[in-house]
Amino acid sequence: MLLNLNSLLAALTFYTCIPVSANWQLKFARIARWAPIVVLGVGGGVGAIDFGLAWLHMPILVRSGIVVVLWIWWTGGLHLDGAMDAADGLAVQDPERRLLVMSDSVTGAFGAMVAVVIILLKTCALAEIPGDRLWVLGLAAGWSRWGQVLAIALYPYLKVQGKGAFHQKGLRVPGDILLGLAVILAVTGCQIYLQPAHWLSIGSRALASCGIAVLTGYYFHRRLGGHTGDTYGAVVEWTEAFILCLWTIPSL
Repeated sequence: MLLNLNSLLAALTFYTCIPVSANWQLKFARIARWAPIVVLGVGGGVGAIDFGLAWLHMPILVRSGIVVVLWIWWTGGLHLDGAMDAADGLAVQDPERRLLVMSDSVTGAFGAMVAVVIILLKTCALAEIPGDRLWVLGLAAGWSRWGQVLAIALYPYLKVQGKGAFHQKGLRVPGDILLGLAVILAVTGCQIYLQPAHWLSIGSRALASCGIAVLTGYYFHRRLGGHTGDTYGAVVEWTEAFILCLWTIPSL
C-alpha cells in the first residue's frame, strides 16, 4: 500500500505542479498508470474554480479562458510543449530528420501555430458548454491521459534514451490500462446516476471520447511508426481539445 502511495504521489509531482513533501520516497517506475486518475482530479479542481467564478457571474468566455490557463499552469505545460515539438517534427518531410527536429528545444513556426490552435479550440469549445462543466473538464482530462497510457502500451517507443522511455518499461498490460479506464467509467457512472434522464447522451459521449483517445494515439503512430515523449503530450492535448469540441454538439 505504501509503495502504491509513493507511486501515486510521484505521478502527482510528474504530471502536475502540485508540491509533494520531500520526506516521501517517490517511486517513478510505473507512474503512467496513475495519469488518468491524477489529472482527472486536476480537471475536477479546475472545474470547481470555474463553478466559483460562475457564482460570481463572470462571463462564460472569460471563465473559459481562465480555466484553460489554469489547466496549462497546473500541468506545467508539459503536454502542450510536447504537442508543439511533435508538430514541428511532423512538418519535416524527411522521416529521418523528424526525431532530430522534435528533440530541438527551439519552437518552430508549426509548433507555435499548433499551440495557438489548441488553446483557441479549448477556449471556444468551453465557451459553448454552459452546463456540466465540472464533469466535462474532469472527464476530458481523464480520457486524454488514458489515451496516453494506451499509446505507451500499444506502440513502440522511437528513442533509445528518450525522456518518456521509462513509462513503457514500467507499464504492466492490461492491468495499468484497465485501472484508468475503470476509474473514468466509474465517474461516468456517477454522472449517469445523478442525471438519469440524460443517460444516453452521457453514454454516447463517453463512447465517442474513448474513440477519440484511441484514434489520436493511432494517428501519431501511423505518421511516425511509433511514439516519443513529445507525441505522448500531443495525444493528451489533441484528445482534450477534440473531446471539448465533442461536448458542444447538442444532439449527442
